[in-house]
Amino acid sequence: MTFGFAPSADTSMPMSSASTESTNRLARMLEPAEWAEAGIPLLRSPREVVSGLHARHRPTPTTAVVAVLDHEERLAASASFARRSMTADGWEFRNALLSNLRRVIPHDLRRRTPVRTAVLLYCREGDERWTEEDGAWMWGLRDACTLHGLRCGSYITLTRGGWQVLGEGRGGRRPDSASQPSALADTTLGRDSVPLRTGGGAAQAQRRTAAR
Repeated sequence: MTFGFAPSADTSMPMSSASTESTNRLARMLEPAEWAEAGIPLLRSPREVVSGLHARHRPTPTTAVVAVLDHEERLAASASFARRSMTADGWEFRNALLSNLRRVIPHDLRRRTPVRTAVLLYCREGDERWTEEDGAWMWGLRDACTLHGLRCGSYITLTRGGWQVLGEGRGGRRPDSASQPSALADTTLGRDSVPLRTGGGAAQAQRRTAAR
């Protein structure tokens, strides 16, 4: 004979709900192998892109910078914002990315094929190794691009060890998450010739300004 306590309906429901939510959250992230197989276009000059975004937005840990590049890899628009979700959930990240994209650039949903590419630079603690948080950002970027009519581009992490294009094995030591930004005029993205719209800074995520 076995003695014990059977869970009541009141206690079993939250457990089931929590389990379902955890499963859903894990489904909304991409493993490095999945990302590598997704056909993400390679950046011609990732160091130039990283340096330009770092100089323009000065990201600190938990800051995301989403940028839209044209077919010549010139910066068309960018926005930075602080991560607000407490959990690494691709759905939450997708919504944040989509909201900021809508603030700085019109969608391209009327085009048959995307001509502009969105890349994401995320500044975080830790080292360059993939984390579940990275997987959630990858999922969110891919989904936001689909909903805004953009090609999904590179996902780049910025840590104390430097920057890393996940899924490609390309990276560098400078800039890093503690670096002082270089002068914007000294970067390729600071010398672009296209009209540029930028949004925010982590502390001013709702502000949008036109670049001059």
